Order: sequence, then structure tokens, then C-alpha cells
Amino acid sequence: MGTGKIVLALDGMGGDHAPDVIVNGADIARERYPGTSFLLFGDPARLKPLVDKRKGLSQALEIVPAEDAVLAEDKPSFALRRRRKSSMWLAVEAAAQGRADTVVSAGNTGALLAISMFAMRTVAGAHRPALASFVPTSRGETVMLDLGANLECDADNLAEFAVMGSVFAQVLLGLDRPKVGLLNVGSEEEKGHEELRQAARWLRRPEAPVNFHGFVEGNDIGRGTVDVVVTDGFTGNVALKSIEGTAKLYTQFVRDAFRTSTFAKIGFLFAAGALVKMRKRVDPRRYNGGVFLGLDGVCVKSHGGTDALGFAYAVGVAVDLVRYEYKNKLAEGLTKLREVTSVAEASPEALQAGGGAE
Repeated sequence: MGTGKIVLALDGMGGDHAPDVIVNGADIARERYPGTSFLLFGDPARLKPLVDKRKGLSQALEIVPAEDAVLAEDKPSFALRRRRKSSMWLAVEAAAQGRADTVVSAGNTGALLAISMFAMRTVAGAHRPALASFVPTSRGETVMLDLGANLECDADNLAEFAVMGSVFAQVLLGLDRPKVGLLNVGSEEEKGHEELRQAARWLRRPEAPVNFHGFVEGNDIGRGTVDVVVTDGFTGNVALKSIEGTAKLYTQFVRDAFRTSTFAKIGFLFAAGALVKMRKRVDPRRYNGGVFLGLDGVCVKSHGGTDALGFAYAVGVAVDLVRYEYKNKLAEGLTKLREVTSVAEASPEALQAGGGAE
């Protein structure tokens, strides 16, 4: 943008609690990120009263009318064909055409991916986009992808996801050389299917644009063994939902334990401060903001059921990706990866030097 300010296109009608959460979240983000401005797409009759309630928000926000909205039950193909006047479509289009630097939506995930791929296309060197986000670990935070955009992946996809996740971690976690691991059923080199082993051979090469740790297992995610965990969308989505479910189960167990007796309730009073800290540490709102990496643009997917604070965190992810030039750094990394894979394919000796063919 010519002014140097970051402009965000927001899908004002997307999400379980839209438009209230979207407007209130934008107001929180406005205070956290001075200098940002918003294009808010949706029904003006519903949006304007909410914006007017937030003092000063109207000065940083422009409401752009959209006569339609993508519904939660819409199939991606239907949204792509029949929702071209929706708030989601128009917001994505604004980012794709350069009227905004990025787009944030809490709406239908499949529809957002389909519309974004159609409007933005993929960046040079990427065959498919991948959905990435953060998970809390014992060492801090770990990037994980793909979380559901691609149920089946070949070696090219996995290697590209490794580059995408590495650059993502550099930009948002401030790491110079984040460690990248491929999720597998064991850490040994011979484990896993051929596509995994082929991707590993490319990533192990000295000239590969990632700091490749090797294979990691499911229990390595929580340990924070690596900074980036790469897998296909089917496995990644199952792993993420398992982590979320286990966290909720553990929280319920703790609550039940403190209700078992009078002494337990007294113990809760002494432990309350520590429990509050723990709850903040695993608060899902802090990790809200999945990103479709690999698009020729910045598209952030907020959880549909989040509150205003969670949506503000998603906006923060979008701001940082633009501010630290994620897209340009990704293009450079993918170019280097393509050089590695093309050399290996052209030279059997080079391939063997990187681990050998099975």
C-alpha cells in the first residue's frame, strides 16, 4: 500500500457469532496495532450500529456493502459459483486485487479455501496451499501443517509444506533457523511410506532451504521437539483434534477432582492462581488464526466459534505476515527447494548422496 499502512479486508458476516464478534475484534486489534485500517464487508444495516458503538473505530474502518453471505452449510463448490456477492468473496477479492494487504474470515473453511485459491492462485513454486496454525508445547509454540486442506499429499507437497512452515515460523516466532520435522510412525529413516521418505531425502540435502530435524512422532508434538511439524491434512487434522480433545478432557478431570470433597475445594482456593496461569497458557484464543500458506496472498482463517479477543489474535497473525513480508520470503524458499529437487531428479548420483533411492 502506498501509505505504508496495513489494510485488512474482514468478512463481517462470517462465523458463528458474526457480525458482533468481527466488529468487536476489529476494535481490539485497532488498539493493538496502531496504523492498521479495515475494509469491513457485509450488511451495512447490521454493521454500522455495531461500529458506531465502538468509539474511534469508524475512523479506521470502512464498511463495504455485501448483499450476500456464505453459510456454514454451503459446500465449497456452491460458494464458489453462487456466493460471488457475499462478504467472504468480496473480502478475498479485495486482497487479491491489492485493495487490501490481507483478508481475515471466521466463515466456512472449505468455502474460504476454494474462493481464495480461485481469486489469489498459488505463489510460484507451490502446488497446493496448506492450512497452518500453532499448538502449545512444553517449550513454547510449534507450527503445524497441513491441518485439513489436503487429505492426500505426495513428496512434492510435503517438501513444499516444510518450506512454508519454516518461513511461517521465522516470521511469527522470530526464529532464524526453525527446526522442521516430518510426522511419521517412527523416527528411523526406513519408517513411513515412500512419499514421506522421498520428501525427507530432499530436505536432508545440505542446500535445502530448511533446517531439517528428521522424522518425529506424535508425542514429539507436545514436547516441542521441533519448531515445525509437517504432515498431510488428514493426519494433521486428526492430530490437532486429538490434542484439543485431550486438553478439554484434562481440564474436566481437574475440575471434577476439586469437587470431590471439602478439603479439595479448600485446595482449589490455594491452587486458583496457578490454575488461572495454566488456563491462560492453553487458551485456544491465543492460537486462533490458521493461515492458508502457499497462496499468492495472505488469507487468515479464524475459528468460527471464537470471541472478539480470539478474532483480534487472528487479525494480529495477518498483520505480522504482511509486516514481515512472509510472501516474498516464501517465494525465495520455494525457489531454492525447486533447485534442490530438480538437481536430485536430474542426477542419480546427487540423489544417492542425499540418502539414496529405495
